Amino acid sequence: MRLALLFLAAWPRLAAPALAGGEDDSGATIRLEVLDGGMTANGTYLAALRMQLAEGWKTYWRAPGEAGIPPRFDWSGSSNVGRVDITWPTPQVFDLQGLRAIGYKYELVLPVEVTPTRKGQPVRLRGSVDLGVCKDVCMPATLDFDHRLDPRAGRNPVIAAALAQRPYSAKEAGVRKATCRIRPSANGVRVEARIAMPTAGGQEIAVIEPGDPQLWASETETRRKGDMLVASAEVADARGAAAFALDRSRIRITVIGRDHAVDIRGCSAG
Repeated sequence: MRLALLFLAAWPRLAAPALAGGEDDSGATIRLEVLDGGMTANGTYLAALRMQLAEGWKTYWRAPGEAGIPPRFDWSGSSNVGRVDITWPTPQVFDLQGLRAIGYKYELVLPVEVTPTRKGQPVRLRGSVDLGVCKDVCMPATLDFDHRLDPRAGRNPVIAAALAQRPYSAKEAGVRKATCRIRPSANGVRVEARIAMPTAGGQEIAVIEPGDPQLWASETETRRKGDMLVASAEVADARGAAAFALDRSRIRITVIGRDHAVDIRGCSAG
């Protein structure tokens, strides 16, 4: 958390040289393009943000671990866009300066499904994404995009491959039950999730997301007891509030294993 706050504090100074489609003095390179995937059967547009990184560089997942910050998207310059739904491919877990980080190496293809405000009218995706990139050092980048979506575009194999890399749903992974026990802690509350599920393979790492952008969760401790995966994390209010509400139905737990990942939405009392 301390590293992430330092990263945010440095953003205004380091974002100015911009790594958007170019290279700065450190040699870091990241390029962004918007891919077309055509229209779906229900009238939405399928597209993707494709970010390509130079050799050895990494960027972060939506829950990046204690060593980073999540990407932030600004769609405000877009036209005829009512809703944007993002599908995150399964990330990798790696060590960064002795801390656990969660993200992607070399390339991130982020599928987005765009619901237009007015059907049958042109859709323009215009905005920016703020994200962190790391190698020997970490720095922020601001990438701009401006693309008119093509409704006549056919199936895009790059987008299809990224969609196929999404985590399994709880049902697909055979999750039988997920409960969350919440109790007070020194800095907020401690959440202990108990998930009855088959193994995802190898050393499993669970990530707990509170479901509220104002709440922050610590690195999760994960252990397995037979067919039960137990994961616990501290949750605190980023604004420093001593008391806050935590809705179990909004808690999101991602289990990352050697063979696959699992996306669990919500948990019951337990």
